[in-house]
Amino acid sequence: MVSIRRARADDVDFLVELVSHEDVEPYLAAVRAKGREEILAEIARSDGEPDAFGVFVVESNGECAGTMRFERGNARSRIANLGGLAVHPDFRGAKVADTAARLFQRHLFDDLGYHRVQMEIYGFNERAMRHAERAGFTREGVRRRAYWRNDEWVDGVLYGLLAEELATE
Repeated sequence: MVSIRRARADDVDFLVELVSHEDVEPYLAAVRAKGREEILAEIARSDGEPDAFGVFVVESNGECAGTMRFERGNARSRIANLGGLAVHPDFRGAKVADTAARLFQRHLFDDLGYHRVQMEIYGFNERAMRHAERAGFTREGVRRRAYWRNDEWVDGVLYGLLAEELATE
């Protein structure tokens, strides 16, 4: 059983360990919060701005398994930018990320009223791109050699999903 919930202060140790894990960190945005104080500040912001920002914990059978986040990208057009999806390696292969993504999409569309959710994935992260497509996202384009990551210029691959697309599945 997979569920999602907003992160709490008592999740910070799990989150710090997850985003610094050697099999996770190379695939996350280089500028994301990684330290304890930064993550605690994000959790506080998630509590204080629940419609505009969120840090979530993914649970599998009641155990912390991963994280994901969103930030309002455009209020008038109701667009949310997604990011930071990370599943601990111990939980990979069981479709935890796919189930969590669908729950997250429903929350953003149905509960928070977003019209569009979008994300960008490093071009070398083939696992994340396969996940995005399984989760219903449409590949919309590529920012060629846009980011300096892991000592080289890498592409950013853009994905989007509209509320009506999720509703028809």
